[in-house]
Amino acid sequence: MGRFRSSNNDEADGGAIDMSPMIDCVFILLIFFIVTTTFVDETGVEVDKPQAASASRLEKTSILLALTAKGEVVYGGREIGIAGVQPLVRRMLQKEAVPVIVQADSQAPSGLLVRVIDEAKLGGAPKVSLATQRAKA
Repeated sequence: MGRFRSSNNDEADGGAIDMSPMIDCVFILLIFFIVTTTFVDETGVEVDKPQAASASRLEKTSILLALTAKGEVVYGGREIGIAGVQPLVRRMLQKEAVPVIVQADSQAPSGLLVRVIDEAKLGGAPKVSLATQRAKA
């Protein structure tokens, strides 16, 4: 009698939903968002930017340099010094022509700011801008 018994579990499996196509779609969407997202490089230090009434938004893809109140030149969280600006700009511009944005602290020495701008231009930067905060009206 036991050998004619059917071990058919169709009733138990009938309500199950196959999740693999949905998981595939989620991974494809995740890959799409990762590939199309533009990541903004931060300088890695806090800078008290001066205010300007003519402040405007600049391109997202740019080389961000920070100039601290102590006179340190920082890129990507590490100090590169004034001598590292020109080689860095030259190396970054080999990929594509992007502007250089200097985030100078309001207490930074102006002579050092001029030197950073000069080194960036000597490195081949097509455009060097200063980051400021929009003045409150």
